[in-house]
Amino acid sequence: MNQYPDPVVTTAQGPVRGLRRGRTLTFQNIPYAAPPRGADRFAPPRPHEPWHGVRDATMPGPTAPQAERRLGDIDMTPYFGTGWSRGEDYLTVNVFTPATGAHDLPVMVFVHGGGFVAGSTRATLYDGSAFARDGVVLVTLNYRLGIAGFLDLPGAPANRGLLDVVAALRWVRENVAAFGGDPHNVTLFGQSAGATVVGGVLATPEAAGLFRRAIVQSGSGLGAFTPEQAARVTKAAGDALGIEPLADAFARIPDERLVEAAGKLAGIDLRTGTHGDPLIGLSPFSLVLDTQPAVSVAAGGDADVDLLIGTNTEEGNLYLVPVGKYATSTAADVDETAARSHPDPSRLVETYRASRPGASFAELRSAIMADALFGVGSRALADAHAVRPRCATYAYEFAWRSRALGGELGAAHGVELPFVFDLTDRAELSGLNALLGPDQAPAGLATRVHKAWIRFARTGDPGWDPYDTGRRATMRIDTEWIQVDDPRGQERQAWT
Repeated sequence: MNQYPDPVVTTAQGPVRGLRRGRTLTFQNIPYAAPPRGADRFAPPRPHEPWHGVRDATMPGPTAPQAERRLGDIDMTPYFGTGWSRGEDYLTVNVFTPATGAHDLPVMVFVHGGGFVAGSTRATLYDGSAFARDGVVLVTLNYRLGIAGFLDLPGAPANRGLLDVVAALRWVRENVAAFGGDPHNVTLFGQSAGATVVGGVLATPEAAGLFRRAIVQSGSGLGAFTPEQAARVTKAAGDALGIEPLADAFARIPDERLVEAAGKLAGIDLRTGTHGDPLIGLSPFSLVLDTQPAVSVAAGGDADVDLLIGTNTEEGNLYLVPVGKYATSTAADVDETAARSHPDPSRLVETYRASRPGASFAELRSAIMADALFGVGSRALADAHAVRPRCATYAYEFAWRSRALGGELGAAHGVELPFVFDLTDRAELSGLNALLGPDQAPAGLATRVHKAWIRFARTGDPGWDPYDTGRRATMRIDTEWIQVDDPRGQERQAWT
């Protein structure tokens, strides 16, 4: 890597020119796979053709096709981005690296969330400058979303969005040394849908050896659909488009119509005689697997990968507070949420009432939703991983409460992200309707969270006791950090 004002790095496909921003070099829109156009939208990712000359990597590129996504009264633009930026060559990475000429730096590869239908590297929350400032090569990536990425289709490989992530990891293994990174010290991390994808990659044999550590932020090791559930979504998508539910038929449909059809798939009942809906109706897309990632990991699917995993204390608030469904919650709402989440909803509600004396209907509804979506699956993945030899497991709970939306948002889904990326000073994240609320974030909290994530990526130890199935040691992260043992023990047992 040279030290000129416009840095040029040579990748396996050709040279790219980035930008120098202070002590950080930024490269945007570098292809890691061929453009998924036409029938290739439903095929495995292929290597990108080499290019001639120096490719401009100074500007953001196109994103995966997606509808604009809103979430009630809260501004989630920093999280979702601004929607679909058109262009076929969107299977790309952004790279942030120190401008020091250092080498063999730890590498972190981030997979964004967005319900498997939205999000991109253009979202401002995923600016990796702070990671580069602190001696990490940070890589963010786009992957196929919605119908192109996750609809299970005869004639097409399953989980194409996950296959994209594996292809990006291969690109990192081949190219990251040119950006100063150590290809043998790669941490794959993601949040929400991206975290569930990371859990799926842990259980993917083809990804073995491509990364050394993983961080799962508010994902689920039990979040995959069964093939039977996925077939219901596929039939509904075919009906919405008036075509046979086959890959060849979908390949003839333009992206605009696929995005429109994806928006019509909400509300499909995915409960079967043997399985509940792991996303309790929030998204018609997920991984599609015969065996849940947590089960595969317990059987040995993660080789020697260290794991940091956790959730936020009030995950469910994000799906209730911004749309006016939190404060109005009733006993019937609590019962309905439990019925969507558990085969014995009465016992579940009784357990949560007993473990949370004095909790309001809103708090109970949010807590059950949070565990159904993230908590139970995260604990299952942590337990499965903790019994693996030669691997370390660490758990956290992010508890800092945002006072957005009248003080009700709390430690909701996604609130930890500005702290992980050390971006709490960004103006777009502060305000009555912004993710962090009207108050200034606690001094030093972002620095400490950010450094813990980097320490884990660098050494495999975030700075607290490892998790095992006896103590289940968990770091509760707030203005004060407190390590607790099995913080959801009673509620955890209700889901077994």
